Amino acid sequence: MTSSRTVLIEANRLFRDGLKHLLASTEFAIGAEFGTMDQAVDGAVPSALVIVGQSDKEPGDAGRLRDAYPDAHIVVLASDLSVDALRDAMGAGIAGFLMKDISPEALVQSLHLIMMGEKVFPTNLASMLMDMNSQPSPLNSVRGLTTREREILQSLVGGASNKLIANRLGITEATIKVHLKTLLRKLDVNNRTQAAIWAMNNGFGAETAATPTRHLQAVSA
Repeated sequence: MTSSRTVLIEANRLFRDGLKHLLASTEFAIGAEFGTMDQAVDGAVPSALVIVGQSDKEPGDAGRLRDAYPDAHIVVLASDLSVDALRDAMGAGIAGFLMKDISPEALVQSLHLIMMGEKVFPTNLASMLMDMNSQPSPLNSVRGLTTREREILQSLVGGASNKLIANRLGITEATIKVHLKTLLRKLDVNNRTQAAIWAMNNGFGAETAATPTRHLQAVSA
């Protein structure tokens, strides 16, 4: 993989310097750094990867980052577990939500997966979301969802790729794409991430929680 221009947004200078040192010898070497979200938005530069440190004092704004860095993969490094923050990140199309106490090896591995187009979220946060929404809402009785579409929804909660879903269900990737197109239309959502959020809010995902996908396992290494 070719070198990528990485932007780091982190208020804590010590943590910022440590991460710069950690990534200096990788393809994710920091090319620009900012101490605040406002500075990062005002000084936005073309980037392939944006890493933003999240804290209680400055929770961040995933939507603003997405607007400022439309072509970048955005990764949140969070200080604490937060279901609300995870929901916001997924809703804004964030590529990864990792904890700051992640091991260096797992961080680099996760960044590799993200740059390959994977979504990386901790399994424990996904489980928290599903536990909080274990009671089905009226939307869960939406008419017209087939058994296959419900199975695909469960896989989407775990962030599974089309290839993984196809292998799991024993059908082709082309068939998965057809099912997804119909599923998005039925749920009135724009993409698979929004469909996954809908599923978690409506009682789907129990089977996925028991069998996390490869990129979800990577962040707990």
